Amino acid sequence: MEAHARARALIDAAHAADPDRSADGRPAELVYADRMEAWVARLQPAASEALRLAARAQHLERWSVPRASFPLGKTGYHAWRRSLYTKQAGRARELLLAAGVSAGEAADVATWVSKTGLASNPGTQALEDAACLVFLENEIGSFAAQHAEYPREKFVEILRKTWRKMSPAAQSAARALDLPPAIAALVRDAAGAA
Repeated sequence: MEAHARARALIDAAHAADPDRSADGRPAELVYADRMEAWVARLQPAASEALRLAARAQHLERWSVPRASFPLGKTGYHAWRRSLYTKQAGRARELLLAAGVSAGEAADVATWVSKTGLASNPGTQALEDAACLVFLENEIGSFAAQHAEYPREKFVEILRKTWRKMSPAAQSAARALDLPPAIAALVRDAAGAA
């Protein structure tokens, strides 16, 4: 088995340990990894193996650091996210090196997963685009249901922030998504105000 295939197997084995399950019974992070890689491949058909591995490692072992382990509120949320970026990037590098992937590629993957250089690093931007599209296509409905107490304006602001992080190509892909009418209206409002 060549190095990239070994790295994929190691990443997917780590995902398989996720105690959360999707509706079909698969580990939730493995489903997320498939969705991330699919969006990267759709937006960048010539994506390198390293970029595809980075897409799969986007939420690597995220379940091991519960949100509740950080304080409530915006500051705690951002601290949690920053800690995840660092942890996931280091773990991705470790798995790629263990699989025999070159140090340069492993470092690139760690950079992209850590969100370093968003908007200036094409690999980091590719992962951000894919993450935003996965959120819009697969997660926004459950997010809205979990936060039913939010006023409409708060949802629009959240989506506006998401929209601003996306490249023009990802924004175009987002406009083409088949979203429920209420969600599509929120996205349109957010995109128009971004």
